[in-house]
Amino acid sequence: MINSKFTIVTFYQFKKIEDILKIKNELYDYCKFNKIKGTIILAEEGINGTIAGMLSDINIFELHISKLGFNDYKPKYSYSKFMPFFRLKVRFKKEIVTLRTKITDPENITGKKIKPEEWNNFVSDNKTILIDVRNDFEVEMGTFKGSLNPNTKNFTEFKTYLKNNLKEVKNKKIAMFCTGGIRCEKVSSYMIKKGFKDVNQLDGGILSYLKKIPKKYSLWNGECFVFDNRVSVKNELKVGTYELCHACRHPLSKKQLKSKKYSKGISCSNCYGKISDSKKKSLIDRNKQISIAKRKGLYSPYIKQTVNDV
Repeated sequence: MINSKFTIVTFYQFKKIEDILKIKNELYDYCKFNKIKGTIILAEEGINGTIAGMLSDINIFELHISKLGFNDYKPKYSYSKFMPFFRLKVRFKKEIVTLRTKITDPENITGKKIKPEEWNNFVSDNKTILIDVRNDFEVEMGTFKGSLNPNTKNFTEFKTYLKNNLKEVKNKKIAMFCTGGIRCEKVSSYMIKKGFKDVNQLDGGILSYLKKIPKKYSLWNGECFVFDNRVSVKNELKVGTYELCHACRHPLSKKQLKSKKYSKGISCSNCYGKISDSKKKSLIDRNKQISIAKRKGLYSPYIKQTVNDV
């Protein structure tokens, strides 16, 4: 039952914003009052966010941003038994997705969008260059069969990847994908401005594909990282098997969770021996407080909340 779960909506729209402060205050006040949590980023180029709350409150939020002029915000929905965010953040940034270039116009120029239902046939063409636009740790968790890994640690590095690896294929058919579509939207605009002739992107990103394409027909291998406490999702957007290291924020597989270097909430094989003594003490103290709160039935933002709790 959807009403017994939190509704999660991921959205974005490239649209020039003028009165950012007014919009920020309105969105923050509404979300705070209605116990909606998550992150909303605002910049002159548009809006980008993932939030979670009760279905009725999310519906009204969407009506509200539509009235603010965001009528093409590309929502993608999923559901969770537990609140997937600790807090609410509404922030200003220079870009809603950071590429650090002025050579883009994603509000008006982007690659051709390929529907999830058409994606398999589209990328099965041997002449198609299939590229995963996400960061290396995301690719490691899961990706489409036959896709290229740009080996980037952050999105801004993708410009260097293009320059070093794809400048000779500007006339070939390129298909790209990312989590929800926003990174492809921006980089496809950049590529077109740089002279690429046939740029295509998965409409709605991996999230839309996993939701719409049955597992038996899926070309997706592994799990998809998501930017909330679910950590990863699988086909049909079911919650995945990864957990997050709360010391270094690195996603951990079942195998990594069995490592001797893993200590819940304190360290993992990725950060073991790299954490300062002061931070380690802070992490140990926090975990003690969470344990005490659980035993006493007290509220803690780090304890999983259900709809009934809210």
